[in-house]
Amino acid sequence: MTEQTTKGELGARIAAQTILSDVLRRRRPLDAATDDVLGKAHLDARDAGFARAITNETLRRFGQLDALIRHFVPKPPQPQRAGATPEILLAGACELLFLNVAPHAAVDSANRLCQRDKDAKHFKPLVNAVLRRISREGKDVVAGQDAPRLNTPDWLWTRWCDAYGEDVARKIAAAHLTPAPLDIALKGDTSIPGAEPVFGNIVRLNDGGRVDQLPGFAQGEWWVQDAAASLPVRLLGDVRGQRVFDLCAAPGGKTAELASMGARVTAVERDGTRLARVRENLARLKLEAELVESDLRDFKPETPAAFVLLDAPCSATGTIRRHPELPWIKNASDVTLCSATAQDLLDASAETVAPGGVLLFAVCSLEPEEGPEQVAAFLNARDDFKREPIRSSEVFGLDAITSDGDLRTLPCHLAEKGGMDGFYAARLRRSV
Repeated sequence: MTEQTTKGELGARIAAQTILSDVLRRRRPLDAATDDVLGKAHLDARDAGFARAITNETLRRFGQLDALIRHFVPKPPQPQRAGATPEILLAGACELLFLNVAPHAAVDSANRLCQRDKDAKHFKPLVNAVLRRISREGKDVVAGQDAPRLNTPDWLWTRWCDAYGEDVARKIAAAHLTPAPLDIALKGDTSIPGAEPVFGNIVRLNDGGRVDQLPGFAQGEWWVQDAAASLPVRLLGDVRGQRVFDLCAAPGGKTAELASMGARVTAVERDGTRLARVRENLARLKLEAELVESDLRDFKPETPAAFVLLDAPCSATGTIRRHPELPWIKNASDVTLCSATAQDLLDASAETVAPGGVLLFAVCSLEPEEGPEQVAAFLNARDDFKREPIRSSEVFGLDAITSDGDLRTLPCHLAEKGGMDGFYAARLRRSV
């Protein structure tokens, strides 16, 4: 191993340690923490990828790793007096057991990380001893762990058991142990080498690499969109030439989908930065839409639309495969807060729907309060809207239709192809 390589790998580990601290201590979203840290670290592509692998897998397996460390150290060092020691132990154990890093490299690097930290350096002997034991005995301990249960905090496990039953909750949690593949929505008659078809215009790459380096990206031939996220737009039916309001539009996948189907789209988003990204993506795709920077509750169109799509902000627990930090930085109070906001947004959206028109409500959450309970409360308060049941044939025959006729995808659906995000959608028709 050259000195240059050693510095690069140590730099990757320093970045990973910093990202983990940001996420676990400050409850920052992983993507934001990663962008900030790697933007300052100036690592090459290989080392940046290694840093991402450490952080993603450590968070994906956080429950297991925490239990494993406690198996060897019943009272692990606390952050307030041990500096970065907890993150160094977590990442080191992850390297040894889940990333298959050579024991001497993982342990030596952890020791060097301890030495760099004014508080963690006092725990260097402990870190060294624990990681050496993990390198020898850790795989046997992991083999006896209940991975789906350990990697799901109590607040989510209880909710999912109540909502779906323990068998399905376990399947959901098991699906989260595998990173999500890269799903791509093709704009037209194009193809991507190595991509497998999912349904409709969605294809899947299990190892996509850098998105902007894939064939057809610069030419605007496709956009990234999870298979489940592509379904709500299809439930609007034929929108060619029709005015469609896409409310809370960022990151813009549904806006692109609607525009590619020939709709006249008005995309409403309150966050100017996120709206700018929608504009950039549409420009790359050579698609057009009217973009409006506004809080949905302040959006007062002159003429209502026959088709309105509200993909409401939510706890996003249906996207844990892509965002493994979510279970550890959110809690039940976040669900309550999101539910209250969604209620306001659903009420505001209803006022933009023309008589006889359709309001399609969707969330990428697995939590009942953010999906079916929202719709039930809305319909109870509004006698001018009725549920229009969704048919399995409208979603490519997926076994994902609830007894009420709503769409409910789960991360364990399409397991044979690599799963999909958890999504809920209901189609509501306004009376004439």
